[in-house]
Amino acid sequence: MSTDTDEYAANAIVWARARLGDTDYATRCLAFVEDAIERSNGIEIFGGDYAAESARLYGSAENSGMPPLGALVFYDGVGDIMGARRNWGHVGLSLGDGLVIHAWDRVRIDDHRSIAALTPAPGWEPLAAAGWAPLSRVLENSTPKSYGDEDPADVAAQMQIARFSGD
Repeated sequence: MSTDTDEYAANAIVWARARLGDTDYATRCLAFVEDAIERSNGIEIFGGDYAAESARLYGSAENSGMPPLGALVFYDGVGDIMGARRNWGHVGLSLGDGLVIHAWDRVRIDDHRSIAALTPAPGWEPLAAAGWAPLSRVLENSTPKSYGDEDPADVAAQMQIARFSGD
């Protein structure tokens, strides 16, 4: 990782750790990881609308094994959100040493190998590892952005409703 990427990762991890135990990002794992990267660094990144789509766009299937610090760690996860059943996926942020911080039922830290064994929510199938994307790949084409004082989890919830409610 470059020095800049190291700094972006460190900032994102501090932001994410400050939300340990928070339940506001349940079913919004991608928003949690994106907010950690974006809001802590004053940038906007460009990925998919849900974790499985971002995994495909970032080429996560090309990378297996121990994810490096700052990598986005992806899982396939089929379930129902707002009446739509598909592989929405799941994603977390690598803390290094095999640990991942992610939004499940709450923001929590787990070993990257044990996340697939977590009890899925009702209507969901168990997760399956889908690789990882280095932070440098995620940062490609990022642009500076200023964020207001709004609650990031509230913004994520509003965006989820707008994108997936079918209205």
